[in-house]
Amino acid sequence: METPVPYQILADAVLALHLGVVVFVVGGLAFIVVGGFRRWPLARSLPFRVAHLAAIAVVVAQAWLGAICPLTTVESWLRVRARQTAYSGSFVEHWVGRLLYYDAPPWGFTVAYTLFGLAVLGAWWCFPPQRKAGDRS
Repeated sequence: METPVPYQILADAVLALHLGVVVFVVGGLAFIVVGGFRRWPLARSLPFRVAHLAAIAVVVAQAWLGAICPLTTVESWLRVRARQTAYSGSFVEHWVGRLLYYDAPPWGFTVAYTLFGLAVLGAWWCFPPQRKAGDRS
């Protein structure tokens, strides 16, 4: 039987969106730290910083609550409809395990997310966001 293409395309789009969120969270912290030292205005922009803090806060909260990311749930649902294999765990568990050949227990990811969240808070303190252009507080 042939794969229902619209579901596969939608599942791939959700996967791409999920990857974008991961890149925003991980790359965003690197951007904030480097931009803080180099005094890049966007790295200290309040809207950017609030969005970044909110993104990691959601990830940490999901990990502590033992919840699977909604993007993973939607992508898995679409993959089942496309007659493909769905994930057995979370998006990160699946892809990190696949890329690094390391199978970490769920608590390991919770610890990693929590430490990363604390690093984001540390960057907030070391490089506080600016409310307006030219504000150096």
